[in-house]
Amino acid sequence: MYRFLLTPRWWGINVFVLLSIPFCIFMGSWQLGRFEDRVQDHRTATEQVSGARHDAPRPLKDMLPVDKATSGKPVTASGTYGKQLLVPGRELDGRQGFYVLTLLRTGSGEALPVVRGWLPGSADAAKVPAPPAGEVTVTGALQASETPGDNGVSAQGGLPAGQTAAISAASLVNLVPYDVYDAWVTLAKGDSGMTAVPAAAPPDSGLDLKAFQNLGYTAEWFAFVGFVIFMWFRLLRREVESVRDAELGLVADEEPVTVDAAVK
Repeated sequence: MYRFLLTPRWWGINVFVLLSIPFCIFMGSWQLGRFEDRVQDHRTATEQVSGARHDAPRPLKDMLPVDKATSGKPVTASGTYGKQLLVPGRELDGRQGFYVLTLLRTGSGEALPVVRGWLPGSADAAKVPAPPAGEVTVTGALQASETPGDNGVSAQGGLPAGQTAAISAASLVNLVPYDVYDAWVTLAKGDSGMTAVPAAAPPDSGLDLKAFQNLGYTAEWFAFVGFVIFMWFRLLRREVESVRDAELGLVADEEPVTVDAAVK
């Protein structure tokens, strides 16, 4: 009854099944490994940000450009505060509010975006304390420029004057008349009674959409293994039933088609 398994058609089916199952298992395992790597990166980045608070601050110029090794590390910079902007739609401890972002004019001629703190409610310049006057030295956690759409950062446009959706050099350079560092700093202690903004993990090291895409692809590859096995057994069962019906003479002969019938 199972001699049909030796036919060329079934040889092709069997070879396809035998090759596709280990391939799908390999791809599913690889995607699962990518997800586990991202989980580990997230854990390492979180520990780095937490542990960096106890590190001695270093000069800003020694920690640039920002990467996974320097993100979250404490830095110091000196200069005078310049233009001030508000960053609306920022949540802290489950409450909605906004960041107070002030540009620090450094001796290099470039300005360093400094988040002086967070205030609750809607962005209102009248509620914001004025920045300290004269030469100041700030200490805070170094952060990479934000990318709209990542980590909940808004890509909202058409904001009122004096506001920006993302703390990004590409955005800020259009709002101030001087060059801006491709980085920003969040103060270790909120200025003028404002709440300090905690440092975030480095970019591409969190449990973001890409991580869960890897997990979804893992499920798809392993589901395909089950689908291949199911379809192979289904085809086998149909073939066995056809052979059994033929042996029992249950297969109806096709009626011959005459030329006249075909014409009609």
